[in-house]
Amino acid sequence: MICELTRGDHPKVSSDSDLLVLVDPLDRELGWLSKDACHDGDGVLHRAFSVFIFNGDQQLLLQRRSAEKRLWPGYWSNSCCSHPRAGEKMAQAVKRRVVQELGLHVEASFLYQFTYQARFEDRGSEHELCHVYWAKCDENPCVNANEIADWRWVSADWLSAEMARSPQLFTPWLQLEWPRILEDPACPI
Repeated sequence: MICELTRGDHPKVSSDSDLLVLVDPLDRELGWLSKDACHDGDGVLHRAFSVFIFNGDQQLLLQRRSAEKRLWPGYWSNSCCSHPRAGEKMAQAVKRRVVQELGLHVEASFLYQFTYQARFEDRGSEHELCHVYWAKCDENPCVNANEIADWRWVSADWLSAEMARSPQLFTPWLQLEWPRILEDPACPI
């Protein structure tokens, strides 16, 4: 895939006013709140997802978050992560966001879910009940520059070594998810 779009050519795919799904610790919907408000202070527990995309060489597609991101700008993270919006099914949200961020069409498989909370400086926090997925794709992405500053395919060994050597370069959710991904027999690594 050839990707020659500049930052101005990419559509904005998220807004601080997007309504996110509030949940309790058992993933029962409680209502909706703006993305901005969900990430203020210590954060409000909301539904989210992370996708790990592997190629046929068992490499993981990593992305570096845009400098424009409120939380963890410029940090390396898993292939795609976001939130379903009010009224949207998780499978629809995963497909939508992978296309919007990476320009890829994948069939993602659910692995597990977990809850975490992490603060980023004085800018706010993530407090998410995160559904984790994996997918396989041999195409290179055509990234949305509003969301992603850089990307690369990496081996599992490389990522594990880099995260041990320089954890400050990686998002907290990736650091929590990666060890479990390595142990999951469903993942192609």
